[in-house]
Amino acid sequence: MALEFTEANFDELIKTDKPVLVDFWAEWCGPCRMVGPHVEALAKEYEGKAVVGKVNVDQHGNLAAKFGVRNIPTLIVLKNGEVVDKVVGAVPKDTLAEKLDANM
Repeated sequence: MALEFTEANFDELIKTDKPVLVDFWAEWCGPCRMVGPHVEALAKEYEGKAVVGKVNVDQHGNLAAKFGVRNIPTLIVLKNGEVVDKVVGAVPKDTLAEKLDANM
């Protein structure tokens, strides 16, 4: 299951040498609901190899602002706490997997 990133736990959860996939989403967002199952599947498939989680932008707007998220869904890949890749909009699961794989 994908982690729930919050303003309280975000910095701690990204302290890893593994790639981190963060899905910025909201419940009311149709394309976000399309991407959500992909993020959940990747969380299972990459367990132990990557950190995969979600940020609800309605609840944690400061995190969205910190990363310049203006449209959702926005998915970012972090490596050593730095943004190394980003995609905006609903994309296939394979696209997200390729972005994680490229940063292993």
